[in-house]
Amino acid sequence: MAENIDEVVDGLAGIVRDARRDGDRVGYFAALYRQVTVEVRQAIRDGQFDDGARMDRFDTLFGNRYFDAYDAWRRDRSGPRCWRETFGLLDDDRTIIVQHLILGVNAHINLDLAVAAARTSPGEDIQSLRRDFLLINDILARVVLAVEDSVGALSPLLSLLDEIGARTDEQILDFSVRQSREEAWHNAVLLAGQNEEERAATIERLDIRAAVLARLIARPGGLVQPALQLIRSTESDDVPAVIAHLDRAVEQPAAGPGASVEG
Repeated sequence: MAENIDEVVDGLAGIVRDARRDGDRVGYFAALYRQVTVEVRQAIRDGQFDDGARMDRFDTLFGNRYFDAYDAWRRDRSGPRCWRETFGLLDDDRTIIVQHLILGVNAHINLDLAVAAARTSPGEDIQSLRRDFLLINDILARVVLAVEDSVGALSPLLSLLDEIGARTDEQILDFSVRQSREEAWHNAVLLAGQNEEERAATIERLDIRAAVLARLIARPGGLVQPALQLIRSTESDDVPAVIAHLDRAVEQPAAGPGASVEG
């Protein structure tokens, strides 16, 4: 369990490092998430938040939600439903890189973000968290989009999703980043005001909904499925190189389809 944001960064870096060594696609989302956490840590150091110490606690609780889900999956394939759906697709060769990223974002925003916020500022204190919550959301969305933009070097036909309307800046494969961020705040306020029994029921409902969304992201209908098959056929199969590329996406300009993914 991480005790502070530095340990969250270190824990994520360790998952990325192990995933590169093992050729494990769990490193795709972990690479994105590590960069989000580094950006949040820098924003804390720069004094951008109203309460930097509180945001350190918030981010640590948020990170430990991911670590707990990852450890439960590794141990006995248990954990929250939405994370089981996400981790269960890591060995599925039909799933494209962007799907792996969005599956992780879905579980972490639609379940974990609200839970971590409510634990950070329970009761009436939740209202004082709103500005910092929105800022952390802005950082999350910015990094998600930067990483998705960098996927073009790894997935030459990703633009097919644009052509069939399955990918825009804010909506990708039935997952809306903006809508999910707004709903996470609503659910954080709800959870903050509930007793233990009520919270457990709300968390269960959020988990079920995120798991349903995960299935829709993994297996969308209509023209999207054949497009995904075509996209996947042209993507890089070098998992360690893909992880390395994703892990430096925020530090580099978006690359074109012909760029190298060696790293």
